[in-house]
Amino acid sequence: MSTRLRALDAAIDVVGSDGVRALTHARVDAAAGLPRGSTSNHFRTRAALVAGVITRIAEQERADAGIPEIRTAAELAAALTSMVELQSGAYATRTRARYALFLEADPDAAAPLHAQRRGFESWIGATLFALGGQAAEQRTRFVMATCDGLLLHRLTVDPAASVADAIVLAVASAVGDNPGAP
Repeated sequence: MSTRLRALDAAIDVVGSDGVRALTHARVDAAAGLPRGSTSNHFRTRAALVAGVITRIAEQERADAGIPEIRTAAELAAALTSMVELQSGAYATRTRARYALFLEADPDAAAPLHAQRRGFESWIGATLFALGGQAAEQRTRFVMATCDGLLLHRLTVDPAASVADAIVLAVASAVGDNPGAP
């Protein structure tokens, strides 16, 4: 792995573990096991480092999303459940870093995260439309908010909390399998 990517991955760990304010070139060098000054050779300013971290998070999340072709509400619920479990399990530190950067990065630096979010929203909307038409597509934010809430709950309160039942209910409600759909 290149020095640049080692630095970025270590920076994600620093932010995910200790917050955005802990992000310094020296801390990243130490966390990555790099010689002092290595990170600043690739990212001359803190703003450049923050932008690099944000872009790296977006790249990693796209790469590991493994978004399958969805044909049924059950497949969508299973895919979303898997995503929430991964983002709050194996990738929890990266998810914490993403949240911290969403909250503290300036709008220009956070643009890759916002673009990623819009792309995910479009995918869910298109999938819901295919499963239940326009009424289902209009419930995209409801499904996303359910997943976001479950993800935040697992990251902050109960890392082992079950998410599948809530996601199944949200997807069923969105596609009209539940008469009390929002």
